[in-house]
Amino acid sequence: MKSWLLGDGRRLAYREAGEGRPLVLLHGWSMSSAVFNEALRALQGDFRLLVPDLRGHGASDPGSAYGLDDFAGDLRHWLDGLGVTGFDLLGWSLGGQVALRLGSLSGNHLGKLLLVAATPCFVAREGWTAGLPAGQVKAMTRGLRRRYRETLDDFFAGQFAKDEVSPARMAEIRAFAAPAVDAETAAEPILAALETLQATDMREELGAIKVPTLVLHGEGDGIIPVDAGRYLADRLPQGRFVGFEDTGHAPFLSRPERCFELIRGFCRP
Repeated sequence: MKSWLLGDGRRLAYREAGEGRPLVLLHGWSMSSAVFNEALRALQGDFRLLVPDLRGHGASDPGSAYGLDDFAGDLRHWLDGLGVTGFDLLGWSLGGQVALRLGSLSGNHLGKLLLVAATPCFVAREGWTAGLPAGQVKAMTRGLRRRYRETLDDFFAGQFAKDEVSPARMAEIRAFAAPAVDAETAAEPILAALETLQATDMREELGAIKVPTLVLHGEGDGIIPVDAGRYLADRLPQGRFVGFEDTGHAPFLSRPERCFELIRGFCRP
């Protein structure tokens, strides 16, 4: 792991591998850059991979707030400090919303955008059925306060559809990707980031993202319904949708070969 000193003295941890055009990978809620370990190995021959831990996640220092502007502001400062003037961007789940916000802050620095199991609006509300019921998200919040380790572990398991991966593969994935559920000091930023997911509705912002965008989504996603991915692809000016049959919330973990080949094909000049 490397680290970058942000303007307020906090440190942002990140992984880096490969050479070429930068491709930034953003992890999801409660996770860390470790979830992309296999992607780093598979794609480092094609890109300069820059993979941060979002504030309060993984090895990055916590902050005073956890809104999308806070996450994206850290990343913009980091990329500017590294001298990255042009890059492609992949965001998974919460990382997809951060990617959309970072893209709007980056102007012509952003070349192409990939959204994996992402949504403009995480919670169902009037006029929006492609989200989790508000009561389910509130129950998750209560669970985190009462049974932090068990709730995060249940959430991790719920990212995969039934029989999507073998028990041996699940054990392999858990070994490198599962969040550190014993680190209860991380509960505050995880809860705050969940509040951001509950409050955020980006549907009116999508028309401003005018870069080629590939939306990858599991047809069996139990965290973010696949209709949210289809909505993104339909509403983004240059959006394209690719679905993964019999796949849950993390296609780059359960269907890595196909996912990595789509990334290569989309991002290569």
